[in-house]
Amino acid sequence: MTVYVDDMRAKFGRMVMCHMIADTDVELHAMAARIGVARKWHQAPPKHDSHYDIALSKRAAAVAAGAVEITWRQTGAMVMRRRITGELGPQADAIDWQTKHFAKRREAAQHGQVT
Repeated sequence: MTVYVDDMRAKFGRMVMCHMIADTDVELHAMAARIGVARKWHQAPPKHDSHYDIALSKRAAAVAAGAVEITWRQTGAMVMRRRITGELGPQADAIDWQTKHFAKRREAAQHGQVT
């Protein structure tokens, strides 16, 4: 089980934010508590997109506590995979998985199949 932080840099007021995701919500909330992020900042839209937007200072604390650094593109691909399969899967092949998934969808659409 793993917690991940990405390299997104989105401004939110005076802060710069990134995403923190995890294989499970239990792990995600445990890391948030460990680095001092209040549970009220948890975001859980429909379809398994559970995450926290955290300030860069909290990102550094998460990395120090064992979180794995990933790119924002990997985050997007991993979240997409979780929506489809129920699991984030490994970060190492996330973008490749996403590319193959889109290729399969295009091929199915060309043959009139619904995916």
